[in-house]
Amino acid sequence: MFRLIQNEWMKIFKRPGTYVMIGILLLVTTIAGGFIKYQESKGAVPDNTEWKRGLQVQNDSYEKQLEEMGSSAPREMKEHYEREIALNTYRIDHDISPNVDYSIWGFVNDASQTIEFVGLFTIIIAAGIVASEFNWGTIKLLLIRPIKRGKILLSKYLTVLLFGLFMLALLFVYSGGLGAILFGMPEHPTPYLKYFNGAVTEQSMFVHLLNYYSLKSINMLMLATMAFMISAAFRSSSLAIGLSLFLLFMGGQVTRLISMKYEWAKYLLFANTDLLQYFEGSPMVEGMSLGFSVTMLVLYFALFQAVAFYVFKKRDVAA
Repeated sequence: MFRLIQNEWMKIFKRPGTYVMIGILLLVTTIAGGFIKYQESKGAVPDNTEWKRGLQVQNDSYEKQLEEMGSSAPREMKEHYEREIALNTYRIDHDISPNVDYSIWGFVNDASQTIEFVGLFTIIIAAGIVASEFNWGTIKLLLIRPIKRGKILLSKYLTVLLFGLFMLALLFVYSGGLGAILFGMPEHPTPYLKYFNGAVTEQSMFVHLLNYYSLKSINMLMLATMAFMISAAFRSSSLAIGLSLFLLFMGGQVTRLISMKYEWAKYLLFANTDLLQYFEGSPMVEGMSLGFSVTMLVLYFALFQAVAFYVFKKRDVAA
């Protein structure tokens, strides 16, 4: 298996397009860093000694709005206010000021917006890793080896995952290095306040960002898996890329529109790919939970893999 993965990895990095993808990712991150540095104020964040009073005023305002709206308050707005009240209260009780200087961690967090580029490039690799073998006629060279088809396909999928992880790690490390150079390390590191199930806990910024990048990459993982399935089942990289990219940029918005009217939207893939909604927002559909979303993702993942492996094994791919 290792030799098969190594072979697929070498194929990917023999293509000039791979280095173009890496270059684009690094260039976009560098431009973002330069722009933020340009916009950054010359001085440090003012030392607002009245920040506790300001947070308490915010809490009073939120509580008043919740009381005025009563049971008619929209679910998402109610959960947002409750989250902000809990976070503000925790800051006041534990003397954690919200006034911090912009540093490496802030930039790494902002650079996470380019994870969509990582998803885009991983989808392109996933869509072509099987279909291109048919287009070039090299699939026959693979199948004449005494290796099972399932093992060949698995090696290709694992290579796609490794490429996606490589690009994520590259983004994380490069944005961290660039952020350290442009904005420096924080003099007094402040913890990230994590809100989940009504409770607030402290977490180091490094651990939080690792979790944040991991959760944001789930959408990329599922779409890359779907693109891989289409590539294996239909032998068409253009179909796989076109459909996957459309869903990458529009799937979430379309699902949210459906969820406004129909409760069954919670069973759709894109209602569950954003697990951050349970930590930094509210579920797309009332009644959804973290366990429910994980279960749905596992079911979709199993479906995509079952279709890909079944069709690839049964079809006369050597013809």
